[in-house]
Amino acid sequence: MGNELINQTEKTFEEIKHIDENGNEFWYARELMIALDYSKWGNFKGVIDKAMIACENSGMSTFDCFAEVGKPIISGKGKQELIQDFKLNRYACYLIAQNGSPTKKAIALAQTYFAVQTRKQELTEEEYKQLSEDERRLYNRVIVKNRNKYLFDTAKISGVKDYAKFNNAGYTGLYNGETAEMIANRKGLKEGQAILDYMGSAELGANIFRITQTDELLKNNNVDNEIEACNTHNRVGKAVRNTIKKLGGTMPENLPTPKKGIKELEKEKKQRLKLISNKNKKELN
Repeated sequence: MGNELINQTEKTFEEIKHIDENGNEFWYARELMIALDYSKWGNFKGVIDKAMIACENSGMSTFDCFAEVGKPIISGKGKQELIQDFKLNRYACYLIAQNGSPTKKAIALAQTYFAVQTRKQELTEEEYKQLSEDERRLYNRVIVKNRNKYLFDTAKISGVKDYAKFNNAGYTGLYNGETAEMIANRKGLKEGQAILDYMGSAELGANIFRITQTDELLKNNNVDNEIEACNTHNRVGKAVRNTIKKLGGTMPENLPTPKKGIKELEKEKKQRLKLISNKNKKELN
């Protein structure tokens, strides 16, 4: 593929990019379909479905990445009709490119374009302050879930086989000797309820720091055995705890446990988005 073709393809993706009223970029699936050399919506919808599954498996919200919208068109009889369409963020476009037909040149170019430019959008400090506590929890929980995946991948390379033991090594360091089971009992959780789903934003933030620093140290120190990996995780947990103490913060075990779990918050958010989507469809009719 020549540079001219690559530049033209990038230009095409930029030309069909839209900006909403909040300054967020997005692409319409129907327009992206044409740019990716698909002629039939049914075939392209199959690619979108696969991308949505990949999105869900990565811990991201499909409702945030793939917002379903009704696109008005004028039928052959001159009547306005609604057809299915999606507002896609950059990550959604990347996943679609990853699940598209590898025989299409446009797909190969899109994979490179969106891979280079896609990143999980980090909120600025000011934007984060404007979020409600529930919104902060949802935001931090996604970060914890995604970065935990990286940590466990690194732990595997570092020789970890007993992941429960490795996980507890970090928790006991951060929570002054408490294991995951002890934390769950203190929070009054039922069997099957994840402790991370019942943490406030500050507690999740402390765990994000624990996870990312452990991942970095395991890599930088070329840890190659389970004992050293667990000891590293425990030391990082204790270091994060000491940092909180030095700053005069509240120890994680003393932070309040939210009444609603993350799954309940996600369900409420899904219902709100569905109501908004139905309202928009009604207004177009």
